[in-house]
Amino acid sequence: MLLYGDSLLAGYGLSQNDAFMAQLQTALDAQNIDVRVINASVSGDTSGDGLERLDWALADTPDAVILGLGANDMLQGISPDLVRKNLSQILATLDTKKVPVLLAGMMANRALGHDYVTKFDAIYPDLAEQYGAILYPFYLDGVALDPALNQPDLRHPNAAGVNKIVAAILPYVARLLERP
Repeated sequence: MLLYGDSLLAGYGLSQNDAFMAQLQTALDAQNIDVRVINASVSGDTSGDGLERLDWALADTPDAVILGLGANDMLQGISPDLVRKNLSQILATLDTKKVPVLLAGMMANRALGHDYVTKFDAIYPDLAEQYGAILYPFYLDGVALDPALNQPDLRHPNAAGVNKIVAAILPYVARLLERP
């Protein structure tokens, strides 16, 4: 299974053992789910960056993908229309290759204004429905902006925050791995 995202999946600011990949692998192993997690996430990536490097990341033909891009687009104020287009192209490529996807959703910072928030927040549920992906609605659910669960920047989860994310997303990952 391939993790394909930005710093949130890459484990920015965390030790290798505390990062999402290691904690997810440990949780899957504890449930006797036989899968090897490979991390092709890059800190700082936007959806456009992810689209550009997709062919390279898929060279080993993963059995499933957790797609977690878009947070940096939002932080940079990139047009939600462009984010939607980039993510749609990534999902279309994965669909063509018959690779099942868990789409890790993101929500826009409310300070970006009603129009931006409305357009951005609709991207993930719309695309999950369009491409038949499993949707985890908000990757940072229950973790975002909580000082106890984040690094000092309040953008990246700490080890405890990642642990909470893994516990919440694990049933979705199990569903993903059940897909043919």
